[in-house]
Amino acid sequence: QVQLLESGGGSVQAGGSVRLSCATSGFIFLTSCMGWFLQAPDKEREGLAIINGVGSTTYADSVKGRFTLSKDTAESRLYLQMTSLKPENTAMYYCARVQCRLLSVRPGTLASTIVTDWGQGTQVTVSS
Repeated sequence: QVQLLESGGGSVQAGGSVRLSCATSGFIFLTSCMGWFLQAPDKEREGLAIINGVGSTTYADSVKGRFTLSKDTAESRLYLQMTSLKPENTAMYYCARVQCRLLSVRPGTLASTIVTDWGQGTQVTVSS
């Protein structure tokens, strides 16, 4: 079955960097559409970055230029490099597999409604 396991979260000072990793199994990672989402306390889960099956990535405006999503197809791992972190980036971060078919119909979307599978999440806390 599909498994997504995040790691790399923790506590960091504002302005610092963190790299999140998502180990995947149970599906063909090479051509899969994947994404990173976050959920802050008392807020809805929202999309940060989604990569489609041909490697094109969409980022939320709030993280453009600071966060970078990447895929290691040899290791079947998804990464999120986060730089210049701010206290408002404190949240639980989730790796997700998304439906490429729905993404093709709504290119550029970051909606959680296209997600088929979620990881368990990893917490990132940014202190000022």
